Amino acid sequence: MTFGERMKELLEQGAVVSREFAAKAGAKAQELGEIGVLKLEIMQFEGQAQKLIARLGAEVYSRFSEAGALSVSRDEPLVAAMLGEITAVKEAIERREEDLRRRKGQG
Repeated sequence: MTFGERMKELLEQGAVVSREFAAKAGAKAQELGEIGVLKLEIMQFEGQAQKLIARLGAEVYSRFSEAGALSVSRDEPLVAAMLGEITAVKEAIERREEDLRRRKGQG
């Protein structure tokens, strides 16, 4: 095999390796991008949950201090609605955290 033939073969092998590396790097970048999106969504849902919990606390406080209520029941429509929203956000966080664990486990 001549020097020129050897160089040509090395270049062809290098091109194949480069394509394989580029494909793997692209897949890894996409995976990391998806992980980043999941983390961002989790943070957004956590912020939403904090706001909902604060609203619930403010409502309960208002009922005790301003309305003179002696108790607040989870069956009251407004309280039940807020608890339902909080539960929905909590479940959304849990789904994304599970998806995040699965994606990290693949890497």
